[in-house]
Amino acid sequence: MSRLSIIIPVYYNSDTLKDLYDDLKVKVLDKIPDHEIVFVDDGSGDDSWKIMNEIRSGDDTVKCVKLSRNFGEHAALLAGFSVCTGDCAVTKQADLQEDSSLILEMFESWKKGNEVVLAARRTRKDNPFYVLFANMYYGMIRKLVNGNMPEGGCDCYLIGRKAINELVKLNEKNSSLTLQVMWLGFKTDIVYFDRLEREKGKGRWTMGKKIKLVMDSILSFSYKPLRIMMFAGFVFDLFALAIFISVLVEYFTVGTPIAGWSSLMCIVLLGFGMIMTMIGIIGEYIWRTLDASRNRPPFIIDVIKETSTEEE
Repeated sequence: MSRLSIIIPVYYNSDTLKDLYDDLKVKVLDKIPDHEIVFVDDGSGDDSWKIMNEIRSGDDTVKCVKLSRNFGEHAALLAGFSVCTGDCAVTKQADLQEDSSLILEMFESWKKGNEVVLAARRTRKDNPFYVLFANMYYGMIRKLVNGNMPEGGCDCYLIGRKAINELVKLNEKNSSLTLQVMWLGFKTDIVYFDRLEREKGKGRWTMGKKIKLVMDSILSFSYKPLRIMMFAGFVFDLFALAIFISVLVEYFTVGTPIAGWSSLMCIVLLGFGMIMTMIGIIGEYIWRTLDASRNRPPFIIDVIKETSTEEE
């Protein structure tokens, strides 16, 4: 019988954890006898760790992992993959915006031979601005990084043991774990679901974190920004050369004096702005290279509690 690991990153989710566990128990756990739940506390400052262990005290299939500090959701998921024991593992958000029964559909797809099963959003009940931002992000990913990214995007996925082992070995930081899973290249299936509206708790997925994800996703998987910079510089040089020739021709044929510091300053400032932007993009690539060269782990596990008989 195949064993399923359910990995749940936790960050200030004390108000939803018990509801989430009850929902899983009704819809999933009773239908898959051989399973485990891996809660990963990503440096929460609320009662999440306490509630996780309360759940563990009544269920020996629950494993609680506490990171030494907040490393981010992708690092928390990677920590969960590193300690899970299942033949396959599925990620699950703790905000109750995904129907837990989706796990059963993904599990069945995996048993048919798909090493990777992506859960793509068909619709989502979120703030229209966030939906627009998400659509723009996934559009850029399809254009610049991976054309196989589903239009609605995907945050949840199920991967088999072979993919888990390879994913843990990558050990990457400042990256997108979802894109790493897709990069592995194993046989992939997609299941679709409708994302529900959040009813409890407050989301911690800030705009700053979303912008960082955009940069990490593009710069970690694509060299196209560098190509765009080179192309923009070439076009700017052609534009400047055309203006220079035009000014000289007009001066020698019509006699128009070469004057106008304001127009010259506009061109200089435009060029300076482009140069600074390009240096910034190059700097992002260099910083990521530096961060990778230091070989620091993407996460540090502080505590692992596996059985209800362990001392707190």
